[in-house]
Amino acid sequence: MKQQRVQWFLIIFLSYTSLVQAQAPVNPADSTSAGRATPSELLAASTRPAFRPKAFILPAALMTAGLLTQGHLSRQVEREVVKQFPGFRSPVDNYLQFAPTVVMLGLGAAGVKGKHRFGDQLVLAVLANSVAQGITTTLKFAVSYPRPDQNGHQSFPSGHTTSAFTGATLLAHEYGGRSGWYSFAGYAAATTVGGFRIIKNRHWLADVLFGAGVGIASTEAVYQLYPWLKHLVVRRKQTVLLPVYQGSWGGVCLTSVF
Repeated sequence: MKQQRVQWFLIIFLSYTSLVQAQAPVNPADSTSAGRATPSELLAASTRPAFRPKAFILPAALMTAGLLTQGHLSRQVEREVVKQFPGFRSPVDNYLQFAPTVVMLGLGAAGVKGKHRFGDQLVLAVLANSVAQGITTTLKFAVSYPRPDQNGHQSFPSGHTTSAFTGATLLAHEYGGRSGWYSFAGYAAATTVGGFRIIKNRHWLADVLFGAGVGIASTEAVYQLYPWLKHLVVRRKQTVLLPVYQGSWGGVCLTSVF
């Protein structure tokens, strides 16, 4: 039984940490028939959103796996985990979920060169977490699935896991090019958070898999849209980016006058 448990966590771990950030640079000069682009054409091409579907293969697979494992398989895993870790309690996952994001912002604040400057890193972190948690919170209340410990009905998907994998993807984007250890550490921490949510009997396997997919996909989408969003904000003087908070939810509001 112990060997079966180890195999499950190895499968989850290898699935999560196999993300490869492969992004091809855009060559704006190729967009003109004469082979030479004007400054305005170069600016427009460099800020135009470039959809890279490869970046969404892994999160799509994780979310699909989450849907497929919902029900019988998740309940079977839950029964085995409860047998092995009866009454397990630990606050580690409550703090570790923020570690990848904190490390990324800490490196940027300390002057360690990443993919973006610290100011951009801060905006990217706010946008990615806002999108990811917005999706997760909406699904929690829309689906209203009971937790395995029967303490609440907002189990699907896992918010802790979403937060952890959002941060891990941010860290991989910004500093994965400097060293693969940054990416490995980020995704290892996020995987640990997901594992703890299952061991503590707060989430089903399906919740964790789907939450991981949401975190990665949201961050990838924000990175692909960010050059266009930044250009839109800088280009228009009548543009305001404001945090929004109401009751138990928060987010970011972008207002622009066209």
